[in-house]
Amino acid sequence: MKSATSLKLLAGFVALVLVAGGATFALSPGKNQGYAPAQPIPFSHQRHAGQFNIPCMYCHTTVEKSRHASVPAMNVCMNCHRLVKTESPYIKQLTESYDAGKPIPWIKVHDLPDFTFFNHKRHIARGVQCQTCHGDVQNMERIKQVAPLTMGWCVNCHRQPEYNAPTSCDTCHR
Repeated sequence: MKSATSLKLLAGFVALVLVAGGATFALSPGKNQGYAPAQPIPFSHQRHAGQFNIPCMYCHTTVEKSRHASVPAMNVCMNCHRLVKTESPYIKQLTESYDAGKPIPWIKVHDLPDFTFFNHKRHIARGVQCQTCHGDVQNMERIKQVAPLTMGWCVNCHRQPEYNAPTSCDTCHR
C-alpha cells in the first residue's frame, strides 16, 4: 500500500516537472529567435537606419527615458512622410491611418515574458548599443529577433567586464 502511494506521488511529481518544463519552454523568448513577422505596412530598417542613417532613438523616442523602447508614434513617421515618397501606396496607407487617427497594428517582434523586467533606459545609459541585443538592424529589410533573449544569454552579457552589470535575481525579476 505504501509503495503504491509513493509511486503515485512520484508519478505526480514527474508529471508536474514535465508540465512546468513545457510551460517554461513555451514562454521562453529564445523560441522566437529568428522571428520576423510581416508587418501591416512593410518597413525597412535597412533603408531608414542604414541608407539614411536615422538614429534608432529618433523613432524609438522613449528608449532613453523609459524601460520600453516603444513603437514609434505615427507623427514621427509623418515628420518626413508628409513630404517624402508620398506617392507610395504604403505611405498613402500610413497617411490615411494617421489622418483618421487610427494606429497601425504593428506586430511586436522582441517580446519578453511578463515576469521579466527589462529596462532599456539603464542599458542606453551604460552605453550598450542597440545592435548588442537587436542585431545588425541597419542591415535588416525586415526586423527580426536575432538574439535568443534568454536568461542565460542576458546573464552572460552582464558578466562581461566592460559592463560589470548586476547578476542578482531581483535585477530582472520582481
